[in-house]
Amino acid sequence: MMERERLVLPPPDPLDLPLRAVELGCSGRWELLNIPGAPESTLPHSLLPCAPDLQQEAEQLFLSNPAWLPLHGLEHSARKWQRKVDPWSLLAALGAPVPSDLQAQRHPTTGRILGYKEVLLENTDLSATTSLSLRRPPGPISQSLWGNPTQYPFWPGGMDEPTMTDLSTREEAEEEIDFDTALLTVPPGFKKGVDFAPKDYPAPAPGLLSLSRLLEPLDLGGGDEGEREAVGQPGGTRGNTVTVSPCSAPLARASSLEDLVLKEASTVASSLEPPKTLSQEQWAIPVDVTTPVGDFYRLIPQPAFQWPFEPDVFQKQAILHLERHNSVFVAAHTSAGKTVVAEYAIALAQKHMTRTIYTSPIKALSNQKFRDFRNTFGDVGLLTGDVQLHSEASCLIMTTEILRSMLYSGSDVIRDLEWVIFDEVHYINDAERGVVWEEVLIMLPEHVSVILLSATVPNALEFADWIGRLKRRQIYVISTVTRPVPLEHYLFTGNSPKTQDELFLLLDSQGAFHTKGYYAAVEAKKERMSKHSQTFGAKQPTHQGGPAQDRGVYLSLLASLRRRAQLPVVVFTFSRGRCDEQAAGLTSLDLTTSSEKSEIHLFLQRCLARLRGSDRQLPQVLHMSELLHRGLGVHHSGILPILKEIVEMLFSRGLVKVLFATETFAMGVNMPARTVVFDSMRKHDGSTFRDLLPGEYVQMAGRAGRRGLDPTGTVILLCKGRVPEMVDLHRMMTGKPSQLQSQFRLTYTMILNLLRVDALRVEDMMKRSFSEFPSRKDSKAHEQALAELTRKLEALEEPDLTGQLVDLPEYYIWGEELTETRSLIQQRAIESVNGLKSLSTGRVVVVKNQEHHNALGVILQVSSNSTGRSFTTLVLCDKPMSEGTRDRGLAPSGVPYPDDLVGFKLFLPEGPCDHTVAKLQPRDVAAITTKVLRVNGEKILEDFSKRQQLKFKQDPPAAALTTAVQELLRLSQAHPAGPPTLDPVNDLQLKDISVVEGGLRARKLEELIREAQCVHSPRFPAQYLKLRERMQVQKEMERLRFLLSDQSLLLLPEYHQRVQVLQTLGYVDEAGTVKLAGRVACAMSSHELLLTELMFDNALSALRPEEIAALLSGLVCQSPGDTGEQLPSTLKQGVERVRAVAKRIGEVQVACGLNQTVEEFVGELNFGLVGVVYEWARGMPFSELAGLSGTPEGLVVRCIQRLAEMCRSLRGAARLVGEPVLGAKMETAATLLRRDIVFAASLYTQ
Repeated sequence: MMERERLVLPPPDPLDLPLRAVELGCSGRWELLNIPGAPESTLPHSLLPCAPDLQQEAEQLFLSNPAWLPLHGLEHSARKWQRKVDPWSLLAALGAPVPSDLQAQRHPTTGRILGYKEVLLENTDLSATTSLSLRRPPGPISQSLWGNPTQYPFWPGGMDEPTMTDLSTREEAEEEIDFDTALLTVPPGFKKGVDFAPKDYPAPAPGLLSLSRLLEPLDLGGGDEGEREAVGQPGGTRGNTVTVSPCSAPLARASSLEDLVLKEASTVASSLEPPKTLSQEQWAIPVDVTTPVGDFYRLIPQPAFQWPFEPDVFQKQAILHLERHNSVFVAAHTSAGKTVVAEYAIALAQKHMTRTIYTSPIKALSNQKFRDFRNTFGDVGLLTGDVQLHSEASCLIMTTEILRSMLYSGSDVIRDLEWVIFDEVHYINDAERGVVWEEVLIMLPEHVSVILLSATVPNALEFADWIGRLKRRQIYVISTVTRPVPLEHYLFTGNSPKTQDELFLLLDSQGAFHTKGYYAAVEAKKERMSKHSQTFGAKQPTHQGGPAQDRGVYLSLLASLRRRAQLPVVVFTFSRGRCDEQAAGLTSLDLTTSSEKSEIHLFLQRCLARLRGSDRQLPQVLHMSELLHRGLGVHHSGILPILKEIVEMLFSRGLVKVLFATETFAMGVNMPARTVVFDSMRKHDGSTFRDLLPGEYVQMAGRAGRRGLDPTGTVILLCKGRVPEMVDLHRMMTGKPSQLQSQFRLTYTMILNLLRVDALRVEDMMKRSFSEFPSRKDSKAHEQALAELTRKLEALEEPDLTGQLVDLPEYYIWGEELTETRSLIQQRAIESVNGLKSLSTGRVVVVKNQEHHNALGVILQVSSNSTGRSFTTLVLCDKPMSEGTRDRGLAPSGVPYPDDLVGFKLFLPEGPCDHTVAKLQPRDVAAITTKVLRVNGEKILEDFSKRQQLKFKQDPPAAALTTAVQELLRLSQAHPAGPPTLDPVNDLQLKDISVVEGGLRARKLEELIREAQCVHSPRFPAQYLKLRERMQVQKEMERLRFLLSDQSLLLLPEYHQRVQVLQTLGYVDEAGTVKLAGRVACAMSSHELLLTELMFDNALSALRPEEIAALLSGLVCQSPGDTGEQLPSTLKQGVERVRAVAKRIGEVQVACGLNQTVEEFVGELNFGLVGVVYEWARGMPFSELAGLSGTPEGLVVRCIQRLAEMCRSLRGAARLVGEPVLGAKMETAATLLRRDIVFAASLYTQ
């Protein structure tokens, strides 16, 4: 019986069951279907199931239904968990951010998840203290406006991020790695590595694909070990570099092999084409404003802002470029309407929901613009040193210094910024604050566009070109051709009612200068002087210049202007004292009606009501109120700020008819008048008296002429004494305005702010300054020239330096050094007093320039001009005057032998000798001989000039000329190697160490040249020419590398000196890392070193708040004066201690090589208001304070306001250091200072 085998069946699979499970929705319900198959779900594949909201479930169970709570004893139902003390949790550090994440890969059609892929996350470790990227997370809300001195700024626009090469050479103290030749190709411990050397395969024919070339980048060092033995050797571990070539390029991604072949063939073909030369980049683009913009409303159908008037052509052009998000530079005449461009940018930012920053040079202009823009747009904020209003607004108005601080501190306001408007850009010429404009323009990020508003300047294109190259974006320059209201310029010579009509037109509205008017003014002045001398005697002075005569001049002038309806008038006087005297002298003048007096009275009462009672009775307030009631006003820095604002507002209303002001009134404050009067055309600029510059005159004269009200503006120059010279008047009135010039200088704040950021360098800031622009604008051309010279150098044939030619390179270097040394000695000799005396008529000299080479000449005439001396010289030359045979000396392309280098090898004519007369510069004189000839220079010059005429050309030369030529020829034949020359040391008595050492070095070089062996070789000429060409190319390459390097920066030596000062004082360590003291100095706005040293020396901690404020006034006070003897002993000791610290810092600066002396550094401190500030901080009323010092009230207020800002800076610095006591004292000092009239709110902000 056959035994059957038993089959073992597998257990049934769930899929074999005649059931199918179906998930319904995401609630977790399942149903069974009588259909076999895999489980399914009603959810689409693209949605993931989600759990119910646990928070909502907990609220429904426990909070909205309290039935589970017991009715009694609710206090027992609460549970309490005792907190466990875990001191180790304080030491826990946050983990590193996750560097990667999982990304789902889905089917492109159904959305089904096919798998997961790990992707690296970018910018996971960015923060405000480690990164300059805009992608870093914002800082705390409390620091979003001002930023923090510890935060990094945002990356400046137009500046390249550092490459690996830059990072490798950034710090000298770091290990230097050569990323080209010092990279390992074999990992440590491995026998084999990756061979990156390109394979020398023959190039395939176009259209064919070489698989060996495609697979070459994938070669991981496989193959026979014998063939790869060199890779594993120690010598092979270095030196193998990655070279980019067509053979080693990475394989491109393509959908088919045919596409890849076609791409490669086209790439090879294009690489064979010659490289195209880059066209010169044009960054500043002038815009034509003479052509009307006819399609303006078609291009901008819905403008962001509309005015009740039709914009001018230049305004429409600017608006068109703003709509395209272009940067513009508007250089327009005064009162032309530059503010229209700013208004449209603000409206455009509000439309785009971005922000705008409007910067101004002075605080008064910021307040005025805040009022104007707030009335127009509403959403406007103001940030000044002591005021912060609506900081969250879309348009922020601030001074340029505040914007600089926000940029350095990494304020988050910069993120949303679209426009920065720079008003009064010509203020960049200010020596004190001009550097701030350059810093801000350099530090602005790339996404911010700039709008530059300026008066007309002659180099607007150059300035715009600098900004364009700086930010790598085009700047459109828009300039106006003429003023909207033309000006007429007059001279006034009257001084009494009889002569009040002596008004003479000098420059009309068309720009024509009238000499007739000038001479009429001179005659009128002479006639009055003659009458004066007949009455009082000729010896009496013609002009006293006192208040009485000024009063007569102004009364007659104002009577004439009032009769002609040419009021209001602004009188510019360049002295605060004279402004007050002239206004006070017009006691009998009343220019207002009764209704105007009432309006002025009500306005004054409303404005002065905010002051305390004693402040309303200040002498200046009472005096100004009396002047304003009569229609007169005074405006200068000595006036209280609230009074200046009252005067400005009344003047803008037309209630002030005559305003006596200084030059600051013309700086930006938009207050046009009918007439402008100049009290004088001379001013004191801080060091000396001088005439007004054309730019200054135009800036002030531009206040004449109200657009829409006056057909022309009137400018009058008073002639109290003599009438100025016509040349000076013509230059001042018609000359070009001052150019925009760089005032860039290094400050310790700038250096420390940049040193604390590793990615930014001070050298980059200096490179991008306007002062370096002329030398840096051709950097791309220099790079191209350097690349061409490199290729040329590689193509040159190497000279043969074997055998006798071994010392050929040294021979070439000796010859070049000898020529350079002799040139230096000769330059010093000619510039010396004895050298100039020796170069007199009859002196025989050796001439060497482009026309003559070592030719003898005799000086016929010596002349001097503004550029220097020149020598008219009779020089020997060949008879045929054709070029190339005039001089047969050593040709520029010839080979110099020792006799040529050591001596002069004088020129000798081949045939008949000829002569010429040349005007030589000192550099054309190669040597001064000991020979002197007797010549009649005038007769020789006269004869030579006569024979240059065509009809006398064949006449024989005069006997004097022939004798001189024969004598020169005799000397040349007698001394072929050159006649004896004057020794600079023995004959010319030059004892300069450089001249003496140069002479010794020249004699040493002559000996070395005579002993050279290479000149005896027959191959010397050919090999010398090869070497010279090679050395000249290398020299030019070195020059270009120097121009492209940091070593060519003008301020680089000063930068190293200032860094040395910071290292000596302990602000920076040897590696350039900013230490704690340096970070504290970054928080200071001025006098950063002195304030930081006082803080770290504990010089302020022991003093009371009012004493600290009094001492610090010496750092902000602008009026010099004596400290006085009534100061408490504590303050006297404090003043001496501050001066001692300043002296110590000054000595360190001098020791490090800075030019500023110790006396100059200490002299910057003025302690004249120490007692005034001390009493003010103690609570003395301002009315009593004014009697303690002769300083004008306005300057006292300005000093206290700046002092309060400094106290707040010190408060922040004290918190940074960890000095809460000092921080509390500085807070108290600032509070004591901020009171009453000194910190009365601006009328523009109410």
